[in-house]
Amino acid sequence: MSTVDVELDITGMTCASCATRIERKLNKLPGVEASVNYATEKARVRGDGLDPADLIAVVEAAGYAAAVPAAAAPEVAESEADPETDALRRRLLISAALALPVAVLSMVPALQFENWQWLALTLTAPVAVWGAWPFHRAAAVNARHGAVTMDTLISLGVIASFGWSLYALFFGGAGMPGMRMSFTLFGAPTAGAHEIYLEVAALVTVFLLAGRYAEARARTASASALKALLNLGATSATKLVDGREHAVPVASLVVGDVVVVRPGEKIPSDGLVVEGTSAVDASMLTGESVPVEVAPGSRVVGATINVGGRLVVDVTRVGADTELARMGRLVEEAQAGKAEVQRLADRVSAIFVPVVILLAVAAFAGWLVAGGSLELAFTAAVATLIIACPCALGLATPTALLVGTGRGSQLGILIRGPQVLEQTRRVDTIVLDKTGTVTTGRMAVTDVLPAEDVDRAELLAVAAAVEGGSEHPVGRAIAAAADAAPAVESFAAHAGLGVQGVVDGSAVVAGRLSWLRDQWSVGPSASALSSLDALAERATIVAVARDGQYLGAIAVADTVKSTSAEAVARFRRLGLRPVLLTGDNAATAARVAAEVGIDDVRAEVTPAQKLEVVRSLQTDGRVVAMVGDGVNDAAALTAADLGIAMGGGTDAAIAASDVTVVSGDLLVVADAVRLARRTLGTIKGNLFWAFAYNVAAIPVAMAGLLNPVVAAAAMALSSVFVVTNSLRLRRFRAESAAR
Repeated sequence: MSTVDVELDITGMTCASCATRIERKLNKLPGVEASVNYATEKARVRGDGLDPADLIAVVEAAGYAAAVPAAAAPEVAESEADPETDALRRRLLISAALALPVAVLSMVPALQFENWQWLALTLTAPVAVWGAWPFHRAAAVNARHGAVTMDTLISLGVIASFGWSLYALFFGGAGMPGMRMSFTLFGAPTAGAHEIYLEVAALVTVFLLAGRYAEARARTASASALKALLNLGATSATKLVDGREHAVPVASLVVGDVVVVRPGEKIPSDGLVVEGTSAVDASMLTGESVPVEVAPGSRVVGATINVGGRLVVDVTRVGADTELARMGRLVEEAQAGKAEVQRLADRVSAIFVPVVILLAVAAFAGWLVAGGSLELAFTAAVATLIIACPCALGLATPTALLVGTGRGSQLGILIRGPQVLEQTRRVDTIVLDKTGTVTTGRMAVTDVLPAEDVDRAELLAVAAAVEGGSEHPVGRAIAAAADAAPAVESFAAHAGLGVQGVVDGSAVVAGRLSWLRDQWSVGPSASALSSLDALAERATIVAVARDGQYLGAIAVADTVKSTSAEAVARFRRLGLRPVLLTGDNAATAARVAAEVGIDDVRAEVTPAQKLEVVRSLQTDGRVVAMVGDGVNDAAALTAADLGIAMGGGTDAAIAASDVTVVSGDLLVVADAVRLARRTLGTIKGNLFWAFAYNVAAIPVAMAGLLNPVVAAAAMALSSVFVVTNSLRLRRFRAESAAR
């Protein structure tokens, strides 16, 4: 039976304790591994032969609702208002409008007219019952299943303060005409029997509704990057059929279709250019502002914009297989996961609520035993219930993770899961594959060495003319290096050796030195040969002859990316030791390493040996990040503590990685490490303040030194602080964009 992953949308959760409870129930199923995220309201379940109906039944038995997410529509609509958030907003506004007069009357004695307390009761009743209904309902559902959550604390606090007020008004002296009361920040040991707590019930509800509304808005804002990402795709395409153009929906495209993309239009799906040259703006996917030049044979990605000439594109991927869809899945997977620090917070929250209830009972009993008034004991108990509610603990990790991964997707940085954050903090060594990572992976002319009395431009033009008919990467590099080249006739290619043809009536050959010498009896002088032998250690040498006369040689090699040296310098500033890893010869590797500033070079290694190098570094106590782009890097990427794939690389490399850099720019790898570390730092800061707040506030509340209204405001503000602190990650700036 194969292992499958099931994703569920969960509704009815009101706090992080709810998520912990559902997760615990799901994990009790045999062979099931479940993770429930309160912030994204999703559950990810892995196991053998899972039936979604069984999982939904478990969630419903726990008192919540679940459903399998609907298949993503081909066209993603603009984000609409969330009905739940709108309902919460209405509840908040109405409750606030009713609670404000109650607060003013209760806190300002000069405004307390005859029988004012009965007006306060009339205004408070809807707030305590209807306004706080989400908390009461959640507490009741959990109580039916023998559980307590943060909602239990809130509901108990509101019911206790409202219930006490009803008792004091109808059976005590608080209902008498002329009753007066005032507001104090701290408990009052001498409070009289006429005290009522209507303002506590009303303001606690308003503050906590405000906190929940802020959380809901933050979740919407945090998910906006993902929604924007999914909305990037084109909605229509121009399909080419038998030479005629037809406008069709993008959803109708299949692999093998040919589409036309005019200047200014979005490329409808992933594909290969078969006709035309242009520049493509991929900034919305990669964060790279400079358009990329494309020509026949170039790979293009759906949702990027054609800013140059007309292109004809052969569609190679559609729907869920496209780069855009894959990016969306990676972001969603990262946001739905849990970091280890979040699991710690979940465990704390699960035991914290019952402990707080016991502490509230202890505060109540303790004050009575110590001779304090019933009112003071009640105040201390209610304040303890309210201020200890650990909502901030539950929000600390998910909100930061949502914002951090969302911001990463905007910059072309895809973080696969929250565990990656912890890995980036520990990494101290970064292993870089050479070809396609440090270098461009494309051949280019590096040296032109004409013979005596031969002009450099002439040598390039003659070589480009005969190489123009070649499909070999070396030949294409030479053809691209010449400003202009004459036409070639009688072209012939000799596999592995070289090419020949007639250029302006002269017989021209270009290829290996040994081929020219053995086949055509042409070669360089002894002095030129020694320099060519040295150059051959780091480049491919193409010798050129015309009508039996040696014209010179051209060196072609893979070129270093313009950003690689700066990227290596930034790795060092981040505390990472760079290592260059390549299957190329030692001389070529040493040249590239010297150009970018890397001291540790491992050359002439096979894919299996790449894996051994990573494991060897780990055995030496190093925590290794591996950056690569090819199939031969996949094993090493998997074995590394942190695998980083370049977006222009193979699917195998991307599938094996923890982080994908869509643009393929090595500078963005440094940005990815910085973003991951910044996100982890935000999570830890959130958790510290959430823990510190509860540890410091509970003793103050139990000592009767805190008014429940102030306790409610402080508790709500702690959650708002965590959300606001997480949203600061939206201001993260990529250093790569500043160059």
